[in-house]
Amino acid sequence: MFKVYDISMTIEKGMQVWGNHDGKQPEIISQPTSPDGVNESRIDMDVHCGTHVDAPLHMLEDGSTIETIGLEELVGNARVLDFTDVNDSITREDLEKHGLQKGEFILVKTKNSFTDSFESDFVFLRDDGARYLVEVGVRGIGTDGLGIERSQAEYPTHRTLFRNNVIIIEGLRLKEVPPGSYFMVIAPLKLTGIEAAPARALLIGNG
Repeated sequence: MFKVYDISMTIEKGMQVWGNHDGKQPEIISQPTSPDGVNESRIDMDVHCGTHVDAPLHMLEDGSTIETIGLEELVGNARVLDFTDVNDSITREDLEKHGLQKGEFILVKTKNSFTDSFESDFVFLRDDGARYLVEVGVRGIGTDGLGIERSQAEYPTHRTLFRNNVIIIEGLRLKEVPPGSYFMVIAPLKLTGIEAAPARALLIGNG
């Protein structure tokens, strides 16, 4: 037996959005039912809304776009690390305690997963932590914050990771997921030519 954890945010009006800006809320429009009883709806949303995958173009002028991240890079083993005792930022020292290995995909579980509203002091990955991930050679990192950093000057965390081909996933929900190893499936919408895509995110573990 196995257990499936849905670690993606629900897209809905009133959801957690960056900065609590109303303009970033998704708009879901239900069309009037047609005479033949067919229902249709439309959605207008930021591609960084909810759970999403960032591409290097998000922070690098000549960065690659979302379609260049292959599904094989987003499906495979991943490890959930517990940082729920961290109150500000995840540092190199915090990460060193977890014995990271080259080629790992890590997901950081913090206090961010325990709130449904955007908090300006959300836990983020400090730039020295990003440099350490590059040194180790991890292939990707997922965070339960809507951003992997809090708009730090020059965005050093994003840019360090992007320049070294480390995949970034933001907006995960890890409250119900115990630390440990899982089979991960991240399925971004099949978009092209832009800097991000919303995604459905799953972890599969032993039941």
